[in-house]
Amino acid sequence: MTSYPIEPPLCRWELPDLSRAGDDQELVGIGADLAPGTMLAGYRSGLFPMGVRMPDGEEAMGWWSPNPRGILRPEAVHLSRSLRRSMLRFEFSVDAAFDEVVAACADPSRPHGWIDGGFPDAYRALHDLGWAHSVEVWRSEGLGTRELVGGLFGVQVGGLFAAESKFHRETDASKAAVVQLCRLLDADGAGAGRLIDVQWATPHLQTLGVTSVPRAHYLSLIRQALAMPAGLRPDLEADS
Repeated sequence: MTSYPIEPPLCRWELPDLSRAGDDQELVGIGADLAPGTMLAGYRSGLFPMGVRMPDGEEAMGWWSPNPRGILRPEAVHLSRSLRRSMLRFEFSVDAAFDEVVAACADPSRPHGWIDGGFPDAYRALHDLGWAHSVEVWRSEGLGTRELVGGLFGVQVGGLFAAESKFHRETDASKAAVVQLCRLLDADGAGAGRLIDVQWATPHLQTLGVTSVPRAHYLSLIRQALAMPAGLRPDLEADS
């Protein structure tokens, strides 16, 4: 029987040291690769990968650490009255349509899209190893059918969930995915020690309870979160 998640080979790169990063520096390194071990090493050290356009117009691998950092505590998620009503019309699942969620988040027609190149395959590799997960939002079509109307995906390392992207095709569907993620992460009552990293605290996310913390505080928070058990369980069949 295979036990998930599976630890991939160690990172072979020396990733940026955040103790040397400037307070106003968000892009802290360029290079390396998207191998599972590299990505996990980045998340564990407070980084996340995202492409960057170089002066010559070429795309390169960037390693980012916004300061301040947007975070959401699972137990502190905020539901407005309208969102609470919207939650009642949706159905939810975990890891039931991972590729579809990533593809929807990577839709090139979306503004500020960044999930291109090798990123979809990289997240799929992490998903196969039990590290990357999706939360799906469905609307029932009747007669046992349903339509995917929203969702999110991210990488879970211990009690840290690095939320990478979300999408919606109906009003409130992406917000509903965030709320459902928080409920799942806090289902065992240990949500207070877990952490959702949302990278930047946008006004949209702030309506859900997202706050900003200085980089140094973020690094102390993820050290605590990484020591906790995972809250979102992989929906994978173990090999016998």
